[in-house]
Amino acid sequence: MRVEANRRDFLRWLATAGAGLAAAGVAPAVFAQEAAAAGTDVVVVSGVTVVDGTDGPARPDAAVVLVGDRIAWVGPAAGVPRCGSARVVDGRGRYLVPGLWDMHTHGIDYEQVWPPLFLANGVTGIREMQGYDENRVTRDKIARGELLGPRVVLASSIIDGPVSLLGPPVTQVANAEEARAAVRTAVAQRSDFVKVYFYLPKDAFAAIADECRRHGLPFAGHWPYRVRVLDAAQAGQRSFEHLFGLPIATSSRRDEFLARLDATPFDPKAPRDFFNLARELDRRAAQAYDPAAAARHFAGLNAFGSRLSPTFAVNRVISRPVSAYANDPRNKYIPREIRDFWADRLPLFAPATSDEIAQQEAYFHARLRLVGEAHRAGVGILGGTDCQNPYVYPGFSLHDELGFLVEAGLTPRRALQAVTRDAATFLGRADTAGTITPGKVADLVLLDADPLADIGAVRRIDTVVTAGRVLDRAALDRLLADAEAAANRPAAAANARSVRLPVHGCC
Repeated sequence: MRVEANRRDFLRWLATAGAGLAAAGVAPAVFAQEAAAAGTDVVVVSGVTVVDGTDGPARPDAAVVLVGDRIAWVGPAAGVPRCGSARVVDGRGRYLVPGLWDMHTHGIDYEQVWPPLFLANGVTGIREMQGYDENRVTRDKIARGELLGPRVVLASSIIDGPVSLLGPPVTQVANAEEARAAVRTAVAQRSDFVKVYFYLPKDAFAAIADECRRHGLPFAGHWPYRVRVLDAAQAGQRSFEHLFGLPIATSSRRDEFLARLDATPFDPKAPRDFFNLARELDRRAAQAYDPAAAARHFAGLNAFGSRLSPTFAVNRVISRPVSAYANDPRNKYIPREIRDFWADRLPLFAPATSDEIAQQEAYFHARLRLVGEAHRAGVGILGGTDCQNPYVYPGFSLHDELGFLVEAGLTPRRALQAVTRDAATFLGRADTAGTITPGKVADLVLLDADPLADIGAVRRIDTVVTAGRVLDRAALDRLLADAEAAANRPAAAANARSVRLPVHGCC
């Protein structure tokens, strides 16, 4: 029988047991003393199977001790003394994984809807892919603890060329000088990275890359059509979103299709025409996959350390007829103004005729296979959804994305790592997040089934821990209920977004 310890003795045991908090810059003994004095919360997840996000085996009958917002100890459940003041979470028969990251999102400033939906689905961190005043405010509220929500890594304003598919608040630049000024603005706004877009002029893209290097700011985003993908990677673009350009780059018809794009101007009177052409050429290129071209392209991405963010969740939506998602039960969590926008915009992309539906189905599965090939070649894969675009749901759709990654050829372990360990590494947070390791942040998800046996287990959530705060199943259900209620109130009351802002996703 384990010995009952008082709070101070329990924390002293943590320090003696090698709590690992030195990794967080805190000496264990000092931490234990300060935690005891401050009354810091102690949580023990006991008897659980730990799937820690590393390449190591799952650890059954383990315990994870949290002190405040940090993981303090991981080890055998039998080794943890009882402490009457600690909150004990029963992990028997359950599986503990690191908190999930959605690496491509929009709309966090829908404060009463998006943040609770993310957390209720185990998403404790997001990469928000377009920065503007409203979501910078939301990011800061979460960081200060004024709003319960996931950690936010926030982009700059999207930077595009003088012709763009987007309206305000996109930043449009026509030359190198304007591009450099846009990067400096991003720095002043405390952006975590710069987001680049399709129609950037070549000289403006080069200036963004150089100015980002000067300021030590990473940049990522869409394939800039006037720049070859590997040239963009060499210049420092860290991720390429949505697989745009990947079928062309790995096709036997690469040079033919790139020459056609190079010869086609961006038409300010019909800016979508170029995008539609590029997407159609991508679709045709997927039918002419060239293993040798692919090997060269994947080797180049690896050499420059660039990742692919497939966002299969959104790509799946636009490969199916408009009616496919009209009755999705998750629509009840989405404000009416966004659902109306989805119904208006999706017909621009979705197939309508039987031939178009068959073509888009084949195109989607070709991209699944392509990501599998990239993964087997060692290319880093990020798991993102592009939520806020039509029928891509905050939190819920990351579970869909994990299923698509497994369908593409990743094992369940590798798919899970893509949204935990690998996401943290990509974001420069490997020392503080992404795995269940002493000293790292206490962002965790307790599952009722084994995600290494079936990635669908990520949907079976019992408890979420976000920055040390424990949300049990009842609390998660309340988050969902509150989000549903907020989504169905009038738009002015349902979100904090300014009504002037016509942003519903960037892609």
